Amino acid sequence: MTTARHDVPDADPFTRPYWEAAERGRLLIRRCAGCGRAHHYPREFCPHCWGEDVRWEEASGRATLYTWSTVHRNDLPPFRDRTPYVAAVVDLAEGPRMMTELVECAPDGLWAGMPLRVTYRDGKPVFRPGGRAGS
Repeated sequence: MTTARHDVPDADPFTRPYWEAAERGRLLIRRCAGCGRAHHYPREFCPHCWGEDVRWEEASGRATLYTWSTVHRNDLPPFRDRTPYVAAVVDLAEGPRMMTELVECAPDGLWAGMPLRVTYRDGKPVFRPGGRAGS
């Protein structure tokens, strides 16, 4: 019997490509063919112009740290066993903001604008320090 995971949403036919790509170490975003803007989280329409010609695109994996919070207590599985951890919002090099978790870093060593790179844990994109901002 497989234990249900509580840290990733159930994939539906629309989001399945995103989660399958993450399992293979690729970060996907959506880009609108009408206005050219990228967005994340995946939606079937463009949140900027409401266009419906939106396609999957592989992101570079580069980001900068926008904001963060160190979580010291979380009673929900599986997070209770991971505290403390750093919940963060990052600006992807392609433009969209993304909620994520930071790994491989000390919470007191973070700063706004810090360059980050995507990595993967249990099929989920998370970010770690590295690379040059915007490059």
